Amino acid sequence: MKRPTMNDIALAAGVSQATVSLVLNEVANARIAPETRARVQEAAQALGYARKPSRAEGQRIIGLMIDDVSYTPFAAPFLEGARAEAAASGAMVMVVVTEADPVQEEAALRQFASMGAEGVILASLLTREITPPAGLARLPAILLNGHDAGGVYPSVVPGDVLGAFAATEALIKAGHRRIAHIPGESWGQASNDRQAGYKMALASHDIQFDPDLVSEPAWTLATGRARMAALLDQRPTAVFCFADRIALGAYEAIRAAGLRVGQDISVVGFDDDVLAQQMTPPLTTVVLPHEEMARWAVARLLERSGPLVPTRVKIDCTLVERGSVAAPR
Repeated sequence: MKRPTMNDIALAAGVSQATVSLVLNEVANARIAPETRARVQEAAQALGYARKPSRAEGQRIIGLMIDDVSYTPFAAPFLEGARAEAAASGAMVMVVVTEADPVQEEAALRQFASMGAEGVILASLLTREITPPAGLARLPAILLNGHDAGGVYPSVVPGDVLGAFAATEALIKAGHRRIAHIPGESWGQASNDRQAGYKMALASHDIQFDPDLVSEPAWTLATGRARMAALLDQRPTAVFCFADRIALGAYEAIRAAGLRVGQDISVVGFDDDVLAQQMTPPLTTVVLPHEEMARWAVARLLERSGPLVPTRVKIDCTLVERGSVAAPR
């Protein structure tokens, strides 16, 4: 009889595999409703689920290749999520920072293969289309925070569209109708998806999309400040920013105009950067599920019983409400 997996539990409980992993591993601070947690535990018990025992000899290994770890804080949740999920099954994650260098990628893949790794995760700090190295086909592989053009490999990415929908809808539910948007660079998949979610939220509440309320792209605090300053001529009552660092620039522009964040203009960001809670007022934003994504990828490799199915999984992004949103004046 086939041994039940976390994917079987997820299907039975009607939740994502990442949620199952968080519940069964008893991850602290996981944002999971008590009724969802109970449903997962009941499904696991009904299916007779039990983790694979750790190997007494011969360490189980997952290879993780990541393009960078230096310029954003998002690498840490990837690494910690992968490490914790592997450790719960008695496995180990070996990490190589490749800087997207084909030579380093190929060397890492040869090393993982020689070590008998159970699979490889190819991670990108930015959500984007990834060009997998040819040698990736030597081992079971999953793309983390990206996808390949041909759909050859399974991948896991954030649910940016629905996350942006939730961010914009929070402003709509607060009573706003003139909601501006500061997008990221158009070459980024996340920027395109978040703008799509913004438009979907407007349409779902019968608010006509106004292109004059969408600024030129921004990527830094300085460009966020400049884009918000220009948008003020359109008299928005709220703004949804592509990222928290852009929202910080928007805060500065709003204050420079003699207005108050959360009173005269509401602001929502995205990413839940560490700075979001330190802003005044604290920023309403959306959490990127990087730890959950990494856990899903590791669990999928450790529990596979055959070839991996090349599906693209999207993990929900959670809205965190703080003090930067209020009803329009």
